[in-house]
Amino acid sequence: MISAIMLLLSACGSESSSGGSGGETIKWKFGHLADENHIWHKTAEKFAESVKEKTDGQIEITIYPNNQLGGETDTINSIKAGTADMVISGETMANWSPKAALMAVPYAFRDADHLQKVVEGDIGKEIEKEIKEKVGLTPLYYHTRAPRNLTSNKPISKPEDLNGFSMRVPNVPLFLDAWKAAGAKPQVMDFNEVFTGLQQNVIDGQENPVDLIHSGGLYEVQDYVNETEHVYSWIYILVGNEQYESLSDENKKAVQEAAKEAQQYGKELFDKEIEEYEQKLKDEGMKFNEVDQDAFREAMKPAIKESLSEEQYELYEKILEVE
Repeated sequence: MISAIMLLLSACGSESSSGGSGGETIKWKFGHLADENHIWHKTAEKFAESVKEKTDGQIEITIYPNNQLGGETDTINSIKAGTADMVISGETMANWSPKAALMAVPYAFRDADHLQKVVEGDIGKEIEKEIKEKVGLTPLYYHTRAPRNLTSNKPISKPEDLNGFSMRVPNVPLFLDAWKAAGAKPQVMDFNEVFTGLQQNVIDGQENPVDLIHSGGLYEVQDYVNETEHVYSWIYILVGNEQYESLSDENKKAVQEAAKEAQQYGKELFDKEIEEYEQKLKDEGMKFNEVDQDAFREAMKPAIKESLSEEQYELYEKILEVE
């Protein structure tokens, strides 16, 4: 009887440090900012299923969408504190890892192909290495993001139209500087506060890819998507170094295999859904406005040079040279 109870208790244990041996289950909490219908969430579910299957149920990942574990920065801090395990993050990590800022420098990437070559090449590896060392997170797979566009309630076609325009940017100093240089009044705000900020006229606009404009319901409080396409970027799905390193070699391999599958699945979803998101926003009444991208590029250039450190600027120039 006693041995049966002991067996039952050991089977119910979690947070196994032995990488899931002895029938214990490792439970990871995975927080992100998008909603349940978003590509990131659907891919995360696929990843979690795959991990569970490949580890024979030794690793269970519970996903918390809609900032349920707090904003991006909060979740990263929670992972460091050991109260969360996984997050989706990008240029926000520049607050710890300077090279992560290059994941979203305005007008650094020409198009999606250029971006993919950078991420999957030497520059991407260099950025991943620094994230691991300085943020304490291990990148598992990534999502290409639709280009960031500026939303507003009046058309904005050239930098001059930004005069007096108050807008939200994420906690990325470079974004603040670039939009200031272009003539706007940017301020940092967590994504989960943006809808209310727009509704209450605390801000006039914000910038994000079409999928997040849609999942954040911003079509209810904004009329225009101004096609600035100022940032092509990518975002990583990350796990805490300690959580990852505590796994057995077998489970690490399973997680990596699941990540590779999720990468492919996410890309297929992305290609199909981005066009659909644009159409959905149009159906909700948003107007897509063509802008003078060259004028925005020129307006932001001095801020980019000034904001980036010498090391960051060198990396930026390397990115521009990738063919």
